[in-house]
Amino acid sequence: MPNHPGESKDAVAHYAPDSEALQAVRDELLEKISANGNLPALGSSVSRVVQLASSDDEAVRNLAHFIMSDVALTQKILRISNAACFRSHASSSPVTTISKAIFLLGFDTVKTCALGMLLVDRMPGSRAAGVRGELLHALSASMFGRELARRSQHRDAEEAAIAALFGNIGRLLVAAHDHTLYAEINALARQGMAPAKAARQVIGSGFETLAEIVMTAWDMPEMIVKAQAPLPAGALRPARNRQEWIQQVAAFSNAAAGMLAQADDVDAAGAALVALVARFGAALNLDQAKLGQMLVTVTEETNALAGQLQLAPVVPAASLPKPVQKDEAAALWRQLEGEDGALLGLPAEFLLQTADGEDPTQAGGRHASGKPHNARELLFAGVQDVTEMMASGRCKANDLIMLVLETIYRGMGFRFATVCLKDIKSNQFRARISLGENNAARQAGFAFSANPSRDLFHLALANEADLLISDAADAKIRDLIPAWHRALLPDARSFIVLPLVVQKKPLGLFYADRILPATEGVPPDETAMIKTLKGQVVAALNPR
Repeated sequence: MPNHPGESKDAVAHYAPDSEALQAVRDELLEKISANGNLPALGSSVSRVVQLASSDDEAVRNLAHFIMSDVALTQKILRISNAACFRSHASSSPVTTISKAIFLLGFDTVKTCALGMLLVDRMPGSRAAGVRGELLHALSASMFGRELARRSQHRDAEEAAIAALFGNIGRLLVAAHDHTLYAEINALARQGMAPAKAARQVIGSGFETLAEIVMTAWDMPEMIVKAQAPLPAGALRPARNRQEWIQQVAAFSNAAAGMLAQADDVDAAGAALVALVARFGAALNLDQAKLGQMLVTVTEETNALAGQLQLAPVVPAASLPKPVQKDEAAALWRQLEGEDGALLGLPAEFLLQTADGEDPTQAGGRHASGKPHNARELLFAGVQDVTEMMASGRCKANDLIMLVLETIYRGMGFRFATVCLKDIKSNQFRARISLGENNAARQAGFAFSANPSRDLFHLALANEADLLISDAADAKIRDLIPAWHRALLPDARSFIVLPLVVQKKPLGLFYADRILPATEGVPPDETAMIKTLKGQVVAALNPR
């Protein structure tokens, strides 16, 4: 039998079809999966997020970049970040930036939620009932995995939540690509056949084979792929190593998610709860009280996440199963699975200062330039976030810069925003962090010499002058825009420059632009908040 790419010979031998007919069914299913054009894009996105490690200093920035490159994903993450069940922190202010979401909820929580959202939004056939049921199962399992990872002492424990999220990827793929086969497998399972055996009888292999094929093609970490392997039957002992622990968590999480899916059958779900403890209790340090608390938390968080993704919720917490007698457990084991003024030739009207008239702040809508009408509220929320981050005692300069950049970018409605820092070796100011349209290419080209020059950027740095260019086509400013900027950003019509100067030494600047003029200006309260945001970064960069 020919091997499918990514499938090991051992796996094929173990799941060998019983007949040529089954082999043909299995090969046809694999062909449908391989031919689906959406899966490579989904796999690429999933792989990028999965491989971000929380211990990497660049990870927070890269995760924020990835999320903000997708408007729909950004909105979903911000909404879930403001859900009551996710906001266990003391802050009363809303979460308005991805940077704050990562800071307050934690890198691993945001990463797990983002992966779940990607899976739901981009999985083929996600409107079909069977697919939606499997997607909800995957989300629920990931929440169980996250709860166990929180309590673990293992390094990079969040991998367990990711392994749990993909624990039913084989079933999900069958549901998405051949509903008839999926229905046949489920029918056999309802008759009492073990799901793995039912899959082998219908498609000639277990779900693990399909999972291995796809996850290997997606370049998923080997640790997560191996975690999908089945565990031995009966009560489990504590894991001997991290790999075995992740495997146990993935298996438990998917069994627990399956229990929630049948929670409307009170007797069956209650018995399943006891069987879960009997099988996984010793291995994962769980008893019925701990599992009961976990069920409430997972149910609330899964329902909040499902609501953002327009999936039917799992049962409400009040309907969660109650334990049954422990002596029933054994029989159930196998059923589970400025300044103002002109400075050194810089026209005063381009300094960041008060605009004439009041800004019509409102909850929604934008000015013609793209600036939100509620910019004041968004900037104020950013100031609160920065203050809270600095007061936490665990603030890193890179995280602070990212938060300020995102606040300015989102709060003022810019299309591209970046932070430039001085590179001593090359004697240049170079973009280091950026957000917005085509940000990677623009960041690569955003660099200019540190040698003094009579252009807008050097004048701002030399005078510590915060600038707002409302219309770059104005004759008074046109000649001050350097050639490199005109070549890189020829359509920039309005932009802002905020120099970062510490002890009279220019370290870099914030820059952000739009493609339309900003005739609405910047009111004094918004100006003050922008200056405050920049000032916090300057303070963080000051070695003192």
